[in-house]
Amino acid sequence: MQASVSVVSRLRKATTTVVFVEMLNVEKIKYTIWAADSERAANFYLTVFGANVVKRNPHITELAIADGLISIHSGGEGKRTWTGMTFQVPDVVTGAAEVIVAGGQCPREPQPEDDEPPHLAMCIDTEGNEFMLTRDRSH
Repeated sequence: MQASVSVVSRLRKATTTVVFVEMLNVEKIKYTIWAADSERAANFYLTVFGANVVKRNPHITELAIADGLISIHSGGEGKRTWTGMTFQVPDVVTGAAEVIVAGGQCPREPQPEDDEPPHLAMCIDTEGNEFMLTRDRSH
């Protein structure tokens, strides 16, 4: 009986310690992508998404788009890489066309679905970074 009381007492102390740990104060969330030519990549995002340069040096370029930050790091290999980035735009067909004009790719034209206009476009930037364009479907 004594052993089980001792274990329970230790568990309570351990649990109490975890409860009082403060959360980390997150200042920003950035998404980093790699680029063989970081200037070309920055120009792509400036042109297509109207990004604003936050920081630029020979190694990294930070761009603000909507409420997010993309950090473009030099030294990439230019290979196709899925990033998980998604940009919500009013019209994915128009967005896909703008991606192509700026030197990116959209290998498959956005398709209508369920009698609705297209809501998704799979695209690739000038450095091989894959991303999605989506539109709000809640309306």
